[in-house]
Amino acid sequence: MSSFPHAKSFTRAFAGLALAGSALSFGIAAHAQTPATVAFPTDGTLAHTAIPSHYTIAIRPDPRAMTFSGTFAIDVTVPQATDAIVLNAVSLKLGKTTLVGADGHAITLKPGYDDKDQSVKLAAPASIAPGTYRIEGSYTGKIGTQADGLFALDYTGNDGKPTRALFTQFEPSAARQFAPLFDEPSYKATFDLSVVVPADRLAVSNMPTAHEEPTGAGFKKVTFRTTPKMSSYLLFFGTGDFERATKMTTATNASGTVEAGIVSPRGSGEQAQFALNELAGLIPYYNGYFGVNYPLPKIDNIAGPGQSEFFSAMENWGAVFTFQRDLLDDPKTTSPRSREFIAVAQAHEVAHQWFGDLVTMAWWDDLWLNEGFASWMENKAIDHFHPDWFELLTRVSGREAAMGLDAFKTTHPVVQHIRTVDEANQAFDAITYQKGEATLAMLEAYAGEDTWRNGIRAYMAAHKFGNSHTADLWSAVEAAGATGLTTIATDFTTQPGIPLVRVGDQTCANGKTMVTVTQDEFSRDRVGEPSTKRWHVPLLVSVGGAAPVRSILADGKATLTLAGCGPVVINAGQLGYYRSLYTPKAQAALTQALPQLAPIDQMGLVADQFELAYAGYQPMGGALTMLAAVPNTANARVADLAAGRYNTLYDLFDGDAAGQAAVSARAVALWQPRMDALGYDPRPGDSLPDAVLRSSLVSTLGHVGDAAVVAEAHRRFAALDSNPHALDGPLKQAWLGIVSRNATPAEWDKLLKMALASTSTVERSDYFDQLGNARDIALAKRALDLALTDKPGKTTSPSVISSVALVHSELAFDFFVAHRDAVIAMLDASARTTFIERIAARANTEAMVGKLTAYEATVPDDAKKPVERALARLKNRLAVKARVTSETKAWLAI
Repeated sequence: MSSFPHAKSFTRAFAGLALAGSALSFGIAAHAQTPATVAFPTDGTLAHTAIPSHYTIAIRPDPRAMTFSGTFAIDVTVPQATDAIVLNAVSLKLGKTTLVGADGHAITLKPGYDDKDQSVKLAAPASIAPGTYRIEGSYTGKIGTQADGLFALDYTGNDGKPTRALFTQFEPSAARQFAPLFDEPSYKATFDLSVVVPADRLAVSNMPTAHEEPTGAGFKKVTFRTTPKMSSYLLFFGTGDFERATKMTTATNASGTVEAGIVSPRGSGEQAQFALNELAGLIPYYNGYFGVNYPLPKIDNIAGPGQSEFFSAMENWGAVFTFQRDLLDDPKTTSPRSREFIAVAQAHEVAHQWFGDLVTMAWWDDLWLNEGFASWMENKAIDHFHPDWFELLTRVSGREAAMGLDAFKTTHPVVQHIRTVDEANQAFDAITYQKGEATLAMLEAYAGEDTWRNGIRAYMAAHKFGNSHTADLWSAVEAAGATGLTTIATDFTTQPGIPLVRVGDQTCANGKTMVTVTQDEFSRDRVGEPSTKRWHVPLLVSVGGAAPVRSILADGKATLTLAGCGPVVINAGQLGYYRSLYTPKAQAALTQALPQLAPIDQMGLVADQFELAYAGYQPMGGALTMLAAVPNTANARVADLAAGRYNTLYDLFDGDAAGQAAVSARAVALWQPRMDALGYDPRPGDSLPDAVLRSSLVSTLGHVGDAAVVAEAHRRFAALDSNPHALDGPLKQAWLGIVSRNATPAEWDKLLKMALASTSTVERSDYFDQLGNARDIALAKRALDLALTDKPGKTTSPSVISSVALVHSELAFDFFVAHRDAVIAMLDASARTTFIERIAARANTEAMVGKLTAYEATVPDDAKKPVERALARLKNRLAVKARVTSETKAWLAI
């Protein structure tokens, strides 16, 4: 039995599934909640008619017919008289629905559907007086093929036969496809879920099974324990031919010791062990950090075959869902980067068990409270468990992803105004995740680790099992001792954009350095335009590699006096969310000192110089010289990013053989020695960063056309003819990427045969993705045609189109427009508005401006943001290309 407290209006005595019209019987609670104690949530868009406290949901799926039937009972409070109760429902057909009062009197409610608002209005024959009630009813729904609502994923089972598994995905607004619900974050309630599934299948939900009982004809009814109070989008159900690997954690709560489990297709075996070991350690670690114990008796992570163009994993409370490719460690095909992502993704989703599940944002305006915090916490957790991975260095990449959106006028603030489902879907972007993460890292540095953690713990304790707003967090941390934090935090979360800190020339006298700094706004599409925006910018300034000194740039200009002499790093540790523009003299000094700087400063400085050069604040030459100063013996994480920049430079000269040859020569001269040191094959004792770097260098050198690496890729691919396992191992995808990019028709056909013959869900989808990677336009067209067939699989086909778009953006866009309805049908609802942005990400022709503009006119107003962002970046690429290319050629001396 669950030990969680919940406010219930009625005791529950749910007799059977009631799927064939049998009656539901309910008693009256001894302590019914009075309307005066309950108020409507102040956030959201749902009509204020009733407030739920508990759901009892029972479903019976029919996977063959792709439908399901169910019954629901909702304990509600009606705070004020109303003539109807409005809930959310999509693609559901309600049967007889009644409203039962505390005295047992029942009235019939008449459903009226509003497809636009995704709601159902249950009209009463007379006014409903304030009080406590139960809504009871039956309904039917549809099982989808994409990851929203209740959906099916097909794969080849352990016995070699086709099998079908069912899962749910509800964030942000798809729980209403599973049952009639008050489907908004602030309407928290407890849930009882029962399901009828085949007797030989495993069923899993947020809570452990309470009991199972046979129902005849090879089926069983599984009833799960009552959940804690939570938002509807966190409810989960999955069933299939699964196995569950378990491990007890060292964490305890009122239910006892918390159990960790990995649920995966039968036969997964050892592939689940890496994820299981990582998962078991996260619960006690987060218990200690947050100061509030994980309240559920178990934490599962469920592996689903297939993939999504929108998400990799979902933080359902106690039952995380992750696509199999991002959870299971298959030594035959999992790359080092993918293995790292298994750990990182789990750290992210388990962090959500507190930030998001235990304490939930009140409305999607504050989505970043969930995602920004989980992104920030994932790196902290991985650094704790795997310090040799240098995970905190990846924060620079996250910052750059955020600034890639934030530098354009199409950006939005971290805290944004959300009103529709499409707007909520679009909110899951780099501003929400990575700018949120970067802001939190900056604020933690300002507050100090202990003060920051004390504030987080106070916030958790105050809002557990409830909802919160951004201001609640700032208040808690400031109350813990971080004076002035709210002002800084508000600047960075309520206004969009990126501060630009201009660093003047430095003078040093008597052992002290003086430097003047001024504040501006960095932009990619408004360079030279005056900006009135001001931020309170926390600076961490280091002189000559000394410990950084803290300062606040508050009034747009300041003169800093610092102990010591030497090159000044104005954003030491790269924890500040701002660009740093140095004078040519200061930039040259930093370039000379770069090999001795901390790895994170090496990464951040190079990133800043390139973005400032692309935008036109300074010439490309300084950025290129600094990139060349990164030693090929650098930290593996630094080397990975530095070498990868040559891919972008190589693609800049697409169609210019001389330019590409010059870039290739530079890349090979700089990075072939590191490749030789690492070797082409894994070695015992490889660190994960070295394994990732090896894979990255193979890909980079292959991308820039290094003859030796390209020949090696083709040699290994040819070896498959005599040894089907010749490519097995962590570099499999790197070698296949080179082959597929340069594929002949015969090699492409061979890869297609491999895809069709594979019984591994992950391997099969990887092969199909590679088929879309071909530079040969005829082969790219074949890949697009293949995406419209059933061969790749219903969730893999969109990924094939995305792969083509990486090389042939305009071709993929034209294909999407020509087959728009068919492609949209392949996407889960959350990806339908954002997929076009992915397709257009590499567009680089004037013709595409007109095509995207024409497409934008066909899109509803609340779905235009992704198109606007794609257009803004495309126009900027075209505007700067001639200058950037010319300056790069001058530096290369060609």
